[in-house]
Amino acid sequence: MKSTDAKIPVAEKQPIELEKHGDIRTDNYFWMRLSDQQKLGEVKDAQTQKVINYLEQENTYYEEVTQYTKNFEEKLFEEMKGRIKEDDSSVPYKDNGYFYITSYQKGMQYPIYTRKKENLQAQEEVLFNVNEMAKGFDYFQLGGLNISPDNKLAVFATDTVSRRQYFLRIKNLETGEIYKDIIENTSGGSVWANDNKTIFYTKKDPVTLRSVKIFRHVLGTPTAEDVLVYHEKDETFGTYVTKSKSDKYIIIGSHSTVSTEAQFLDANNPTGNLQMLQPRQRDLEYSVSHFKDHFYLLTNKDNATNFKLMKTPVSATTKENWVDVIPHREDTLLEDFSIFKEYLVLEERANGLNKIRIKRWDNKEDYYLPFNEETYAVGVYNNPEFDTDIIRYRYNSFTTPSSIIDFNMADKSKEIKKEQEVLGGKFNKENYKSERVWATARDGKKVAISLVYHKNTALNKHTPLLQYAYGSYGYTISDGFSTTRLSLLDRGFVYAIAHIRGSEYLGRDWYEDGKMLHKKNTFNDFVDCSKYLIANNYTSDAHLYAMGGSAGGLLMGAIANMNAELYNGIIAAVPFVDVISTMIDDSIPLTTGEYDEWGNPNDKTYYEYIKSYSPYDQVEAKAYPNMLVTTGYHDSQVQYWEPAKWVAKLRELKTDTNLLMLRTNMEAGHGGASGRFDALKETAKDYTFFLALENKLD
Repeated sequence: MKSTDAKIPVAEKQPIELEKHGDIRTDNYFWMRLSDQQKLGEVKDAQTQKVINYLEQENTYYEEVTQYTKNFEEKLFEEMKGRIKEDDSSVPYKDNGYFYITSYQKGMQYPIYTRKKENLQAQEEVLFNVNEMAKGFDYFQLGGLNISPDNKLAVFATDTVSRRQYFLRIKNLETGEIYKDIIENTSGGSVWANDNKTIFYTKKDPVTLRSVKIFRHVLGTPTAEDVLVYHEKDETFGTYVTKSKSDKYIIIGSHSTVSTEAQFLDANNPTGNLQMLQPRQRDLEYSVSHFKDHFYLLTNKDNATNFKLMKTPVSATTKENWVDVIPHREDTLLEDFSIFKEYLVLEERANGLNKIRIKRWDNKEDYYLPFNEETYAVGVYNNPEFDTDIIRYRYNSFTTPSSIIDFNMADKSKEIKKEQEVLGGKFNKENYKSERVWATARDGKKVAISLVYHKNTALNKHTPLLQYAYGSYGYTISDGFSTTRLSLLDRGFVYAIAHIRGSEYLGRDWYEDGKMLHKKNTFNDFVDCSKYLIANNYTSDAHLYAMGGSAGGLLMGAIANMNAELYNGIIAAVPFVDVISTMIDDSIPLTTGEYDEWGNPNDKTYYEYIKSYSPYDQVEAKAYPNMLVTTGYHDSQVQYWEPAKWVAKLRELKTDTNLLMLRTNMEAGHGGASGRFDALKETAKDYTFFLALENKLD
């Protein structure tokens, strides 16, 4: 990027000493932390104004530095927007006698939810036009749509701040009336009992945002009279409520990183007593579905590291009654399952690749759907109906746009219901190549890297390459298609996903070996993949870029401290970088539930280990790559002050003249902008950062 005369912000230093286990850390920027009341303007004081002033100075600096890229950024946005079919609609799915459709209109930011009774030729009924609902809001999220069993009412959830604290309301779909019932501070989800008047929902702790209580609400009664059904008092657990696909049971679950517990209730008797399925036990996880006289359980019982499927009679649910349906396999991770009247559908992962397995209950057939590409992403998709031979799944790859496919499990025929259209007239999948290579990490483990690039891109030390990863919570980044990514590939970039430890790409052990006291394997894997790509002439340190968000932003902070010399540019999006301070403070949202992911620093062993990699604590006086850091002022997952403090400390200590920019969305939270075009604009800004460093602002 070009040099600029823009004034670099300098944050005021207000040293505060933080002591733990006899160790004293000096934090010069602790003052940047505001309470929720301060952020929302309920408390107005000098500190709040000082924090806002600093964030706005950083935003001004970003705008000034990138001013010369604005025309290109706008061009890039229009290019990305031009590939999207603006007036688009989803494949209708059938549920309880209605076909449900989500559509977008040209020029509109938000979806419209509609339905048609019994057949697709019926008159369309508009349930929610989110474009109308979002008017007047900088941020708007509609979620938790839940139709009553008699199809007459809908519960819906709204968030206008982006802290994932949803208001629940109820709409009469026959009259259009929105009832006066308003339930505040919920997780957004809800469950109808079969009486069409009782709903169950989850309340959050207003400070920690932990999902903590399940309430029962009866239509027409004051929400103040809602009955507390369950209170999760263990601070390391959250709670939720769901309904079995059979509609027979309401299930209240509790979950931590390493343990789960479920209770169930007859959906026909919403005021009945909860029955315990299996009491919580450390290192025992299970999820529940119902079929006939049994509960089916995806579980790691009996040291089934990669999980297995078991069942137990509804009349005898504790673990001594569980029996295997699909046994544990060392080489196959069982990720999910779906129950149909005649079939059991399994979602598995072997050698990093998704598989869909179809098995008849009468055992007459048991087979896998065939997929031929070297790397791809596939998953079962929206199958609410129980008595059907059709399973719907979504398939895509780095080079193949997404398709929604209906597969007939009886006659093995398939119908492509919809293929993602890439507009603009320039896309041809034959113009792109994808491959999967394996890097050897420093401890000998093989780490997969999925790559995609234009067929005309020469691979050498001058080739720009963007390496992406996440690497936490067992979440696996899929090798899926992206229309926006084409803007990089068409300009000569290679795009790579490093399937590092901390994900479940190679099974549950791959995750276990990238968390707690093994967390540094995640960072080492990413760096070793970078070194592999350089050594094998895919790129060089002058043209290698890295990107990650949230826990992937922690990864970016770690690699910047470890091996800054390998990267020309890094984007850290909503990065979790002040790990030690956050994990010590149990008033910060989500902290206590994360102890089994990162470790509890109240234990000295974990404190010292976390501190040894925490990006904020490990910043030192040395050269860093060009860096763009992004955050949202209302972020509930990673508070804005973590990236803000990190940037301030980097500015204080770094010895180079490379770019360092902080961009704060003052209206959004963890997920960024809520409108589809606003989200595209943020992507265009990010890609412009990389392309400007490569002097590719054509």
